[in-house]
Amino acid sequence: PPSQDQDSSSQCVEAFDKTLAEAGDKLVVVDFTATWCGPCQSIAPFYKSLSEKEGNSVVFLKVDVDDAQDVAQSCEIKCMPTFHFYKNGKKIDEFSGSNQAKLEELVNSHK
Repeated sequence: PPSQDQDSSSQCVEAFDKTLAEAGDKLVVVDFTATWCGPCQSIAPFYKSLSEKEGNSVVFLKVDVDDAQDVAQSCEIKCMPTFHFYKNGKKIDEFSGSNQAKLEELVNSHK
């Protein structure tokens, strides 16, 4: 029988997919992060302020790669932070690194 871990992790992927579906044609920005990752922590306050500014038209998610390894795996995350941009459930863009200007530019160009 599958272990408890696999059950809970498959729910993560389902919840992730469901969130993407529910966003409809809104832009969804996903921040793949880790508590032990320095660059992730340095861009976190900027990501939060961007989400507060753009929250009406853009959905901002944070995925801790250690808590949701299956989501990170299914999204093929190789390094952190990695940002994925989705619309209508499809990935339309991505980049890695804590580049605030690029993050804001991509949010503005896709929303």
